[in-house]
Amino acid sequence: MSDNARQAVWVDPPHPSRIEPARLLQQCEMQMVRRGGPGGQHRNKTSSGVVLTHRPTGLIAEAAERRSQADNRRIALRRLRHGLALGVRCRVAGEAEEITPEAAALRQRYQGGPLRMAESNPDRPALLSLLLDDLLAEACELSVVARRWQTSSSQIVGLFRSFPPALELLNRWRQAQDPQTRRLR
Repeated sequence: MSDNARQAVWVDPPHPSRIEPARLLQQCEMQMVRRGGPGGQHRNKTSSGVVLTHRPTGLIAEAAERRSQADNRRIALRRLRHGLALGVRCRVAGEAEEITPEAAALRQRYQGGPLRMAESNPDRPALLSLLLDDLLAEACELSVVARRWQTSSSQIVGLFRSFPPALELLNRWRQAQDPQTRRLR
């Protein structure tokens, strides 16, 4: 296991990025804040910014760029799910993970198909977290994980490339496994 993987927060299944948003919000402390920026006086007079703190992991996500508190809560939740996907690993990975309905549903939905998805797709952070757990369990061997997902390594890399922090994390893991390994572009 690489040092980067050891630094991650480890949790028991289900992975927090894979649970439904309402259930994830129940695990969070929500704080309303005022922030400056675009939006004029209305923005400075109301507490429309949202800071979410995931109590089990301590991860924090914030959004204050919209005038609507509901929009900021939705954006902060999406940011939190992406942060959880990168910074949290499940203790049980691989075949044993299939016992969680969230992981099994994701595999069934995306296995054997294209892994392209819009940034706004609610499955994106959950799929990234599941692929990261699989890659960590398989010593970052893309070909092994690609076979398991019945797809190509380039499909997996394409998904990671669509979210640069995930690609950077994967590259750090791969370099920690073998310093001679080239970085994925």
